[in-house]
Amino acid sequence: MRVHLIDGTYELFRQHFGQVARHSEAVPYAATIGVVASTLQLVSDGATHLGVASDHVIESFRNDMWPGYKTSAGMDPELLEQIPLMEQALISAGFTTWAMVEYEADDALGAAAAVADADQRVTQVMIVTPDKDLGQSVRGTRVVQYDRRKGEIIDEAGVTAKFGVGPASIADYLALVGDTADGFPGLAGWGAKSAATVLAKFGSITDIPASSGDWGLPALRGAEKLAVTLRDNLELALLFRRIATIEVDVPVGEVDDWRWQGPTDGFAAICDSLGAPHLVERAERLAKRTGPAD
Repeated sequence: MRVHLIDGTYELFRQHFGQVARHSEAVPYAATIGVVASTLQLVSDGATHLGVASDHVIESFRNDMWPGYKTSAGMDPELLEQIPLMEQALISAGFTTWAMVEYEADDALGAAAAVADADQRVTQVMIVTPDKDLGQSVRGTRVVQYDRRKGEIIDEAGVTAKFGVGPASIADYLALVGDTADGFPGLAGWGAKSAATVLAKFGSITDIPASSGDWGLPALRGAEKLAVTLRDNLELALLFRRIATIEVDVPVGEVDDWRWQGPTDGFAAICDSLGAPHLVERAERLAKRTGPAD
């Protein structure tokens, strides 16, 4: 079986700033409707075991670690309002939904990917998001990312080609270069090229020699300045790495829990409240086609 793990928060943003923004007469909850419809489309395309993770609360335990970490401040109120609506709609549609409060959607996706990867019945795990943080969960061609907007599958070779380092070094890479989307700056002077060059050789921040003379990278410009910055800010770099590391010790259940078996009895009422009664017939038609669990 193939498992699909969907970043619901990203999908809501994608719908809101994508097709919804292009239609001036979009209904009030068009982004939520779009997420449910696109998840049903995955079932139509053959998906059987699905889980959707969302940031029920944008803030997480990481905000206690770094004051500049991302918050809900400044977010579009229309989007914030739709997060719980999307979760309710997905649950009523019969989809396993992880609404994260202490942790983030990325943590649930990483945890679920680890659970699915350990299940020998699973042939492939598709993490449905282009989020660079999830690159650390990719493994070979077995656990991959799927960018639906681009129709692109990113396997381990794809992660390395994109960042210059493999999945095991992604958190270290982000710690050095920073992540503006998540609100931490990285270390001054460390850019994508220098971080990739050094980490490609040493793998992790803690394995980088204190002196650039021991790096064996004569072509790297400003190496000694980079080494001094890392020495002087090692604790900060390790903090950023901790922030960038996905938590996999999050309860997400087992693969069998994620099998889609059709909408719940309350789905019709939810669809009516959203102004999307057409989704009911679509879901019921798909449920008849997929049949009951074995």
